[in-house]
Amino acid sequence: MFYFIAWLLPVLFLGYMVWRIWINKKTFELKALPEAWKKILDEKVSFYAKLNAKDKTKFEADVLYFLNTVTITGVKIQIDDADRLLVASSAVIPLFGFPELRYRNINEVLLYKDSFNEDHQTEGEKRNILGKVGSGDMNRLMILSLPALRAGFAIKDSKSNVGIHEFVHLIDKADGAVDGLPESIMSQQFVLPWLNLMHQEIEKIKENDSDINPYGATSQIEFLSVVSEYFFNQPEKFKEKHPQLYSLLAKIYAQDSA
Repeated sequence: MFYFIAWLLPVLFLGYMVWRIWINKKTFELKALPEAWKKILDEKVSFYAKLNAKDKTKFEADVLYFLNTVTITGVKIQIDDADRLLVASSAVIPLFGFPELRYRNINEVLLYKDSFNEDHQTEGEKRNILGKVGSGDMNRLMILSLPALRAGFAIKDSKSNVGIHEFVHLIDKADGAVDGLPESIMSQQFVLPWLNLMHQEIEKIKENDSDINPYGATSQIEFLSVVSEYFFNQPEKFKEKHPQLYSLLAKIYAQDSA
């Protein structure tokens, strides 16, 4: 009996995964983005709104690919097309300079009604987490606070965007090491300049001599995601305040939004 169960469990798990993939593809089998969705992107995603017609078409194709391959689930909340498009846009923006790259390390994004704690509870104390990339049993899973996701795109002068933050963690993770060096997109020639500038700016943050979110000083990993939020959300301001960092990130991400 034990051997039968040991054999059966992997088969059932494989069947479940195949079913999930099938359900996933059945959810969004669209060959082009509906006009209503393009309007949502124009209204809510400034990155998209500033693109020329050709790049908008590429952005739409990337969004559609993401929605066809990654499940987006509201946990005990209703989500709409706009929420799904914000998640997809968060994924597309950091990789927009690399048309050949796709996320291979995520299957599902969970949207929570609020911030959450280490036990993934949205009620009670110590609910200070807005986003998280899963590991271990939660590998290939991302959790985002829905209000924080919306705020990252809605607040005009915000330097924060939790969706972009977490997808940059996934990019960092793609080379097998989460270390603040996204080698899947970073050319070797940029590694030392990046390390030097990063540690200089971390010291400035610790000395209260920087407008970068202090959370970026907690580690190389968080610095990469925090400055990437700033770089994509407020490119003109970031370039003005941090010209060297901006120039290097423009090369790393192969795009110059400012």
